[in-house]
Amino acid sequence: MKIKAFLGILMIGMLMTHVIEAQESKEIQWITFEQLEDSLSVKPKKVFIDFYADWCVYCKKMDRVAFKKEQVINKIKEEYYAVKMDVETTDTIVFGQQQFVNKEHLSQRRAYHDIPLLLASRKDKPFSLPAIVILNENFTVKQRFFEYMDPKKLMKVL
Repeated sequence: MKIKAFLGILMIGMLMTHVIEAQESKEIQWITFEQLEDSLSVKPKKVFIDFYADWCVYCKKMDRVAFKKEQVINKIKEEYYAVKMDVETTDTIVFGQQQFVNKEHLSQRRAYHDIPLLLASRKDKPFSLPAIVILNENFTVKQRFFEYMDPKKLMKVL
């Protein structure tokens, strides 16, 4: 009887692990810039960066709609390292042996971190969200988008 109970508990545990893994695989595995640097040094791959802010309505809509679509998730997982960054973070980020900060966070209401300003700025236009940046395997910017993208449009971009 004890063996049957033990086997039953073991099987339930294995089933729960499988369910949790299945749920986790249905999401984009976002990484940080620090993790990106490590990943790129091991295996070069294209990079998909989603710059967002908590107040950005369209950024939240992309999280709810575009980034939940199975096709989008699978495409990003297969071909890209996916980085998600709050543009207003006050964290110091070390990437490529350089430190990047949010210099204006104490003096401005909407102060943006150096990294989005460096990677997602446009000449003669103010920084805007949502901002998606796609880089090639050599970490060279290939495309920038400053708009809400539904799953269909995002798939075309990817």
